[in-house]
Amino acid sequence: MFQKLTKLTTALALSTAVAVPAFAELSGTLRITSDMSNPAPRAVMEKMASDFDAMHPNLSVELTVVDREAWKTQIRNALSANAPDVVNWYAATRMTPYVDAGLFMDISDLWSEPEMAALASTKGAMTLDGKQWGVPYTYYQWGVYYRKDIFEELGLSEPKTWAEELSNCQAIIDSGRKCYTIGSKYLWTAGGWFDYINSRTNGYDFHIQLANGEVAWTDDRVRATFANWRQLIDMGGFIEDHQSYSWQEAMPFMIDGKAAAYLMGNFSVAAFRDGGLTDDQLDFYQFPVINPDVPIGEDAPTDGWFLGANGANPEGAQAFISFLGSAEVQQLFLDEMGRLPTRTDVDLSGIEDPLTIRGIELVQSADQVLQF
Repeated sequence: MFQKLTKLTTALALSTAVAVPAFAELSGTLRITSDMSNPAPRAVMEKMASDFDAMHPNLSVELTVVDREAWKTQIRNALSANAPDVVNWYAATRMTPYVDAGLFMDISDLWSEPEMAALASTKGAMTLDGKQWGVPYTYYQWGVYYRKDIFEELGLSEPKTWAEELSNCQAIIDSGRKCYTIGSKYLWTAGGWFDYINSRTNGYDFHIQLANGEVAWTDDRVRATFANWRQLIDMGGFIEDHQSYSWQEAMPFMIDGKAAAYLMGNFSVAAFRDGGLTDDQLDFYQFPVINPDVPIGEDAPTDGWFLGANGANPEGAQAFISFLGSAEVQQLFLDEMGRLPTRTDVDLSGIEDPLTIRGIELVQSADQVLQF
């Protein structure tokens, strides 16, 4: 981590060399709330806030880091009274309630700046009512991460179809293991399963219509989604008592070989490796096809920075999110944290991790990208 932060300091110095004159007169207090509460992201976030503070002698940067799950319930109240100037949140439909409530600031003017052109591919995810509300800094792909050694032991191949998925699962159960670990104490992990099974069963357009309230949840097509999901549940494919575990607490089942796979985002890779899984043991595959007549969609959630509409320092806030969205900072997130960049001018040639490379290829080859 020391080496990473040393590289970060160098990168930030380079990235701000041009930005400093433009924002040299920043002053007052800049209040930032971040949900980067895991140790490595938190260390990077603290360093970025510290260096931005040092760049502007008349500006005092105050960073508050909150638990990622707690932030999901705290954000509305936090933005309503004595709001932070800058916050972490998510793009597309996840930002809609806060835009509609007038809690996020319209930053369309910032998007008209030339340096934002490299973020054009993600502009749609940050757009609502024809206006832009945030700056994306990373996205990540989801996949079925699995124990390659267990598959090899059982003579299994990566499934391409739902029938192959069910067949693999039965073989894993017959070996005395569970097919999947999952921690559904916080419901978003189960939401990922619904995203995939519903979009694979009924297609992306239907999935979005359902999410937007344009289709009833009692529709027969939704029932078909749950019927497909129930096949895995009824055969005993998931670990017991999953509702008692967070996503991290469910990881040991796969690390210890009691479960063979985990449908999860690629942020889990570092935790799997920290848990002892080697490159010979860990791999991932694309969620299999259920209905071959519908396009392939992939969950690739976009994380962004947003300005609190009630924040006291909008000028400092815009300068800070411009800084965080810069090519240099996104390059560092890629190089040191494995976070996929949303900018098109970030150098990908240095990527050596095969799982990161395949993740990029998976998202780029998808017919549609789902926010999650």
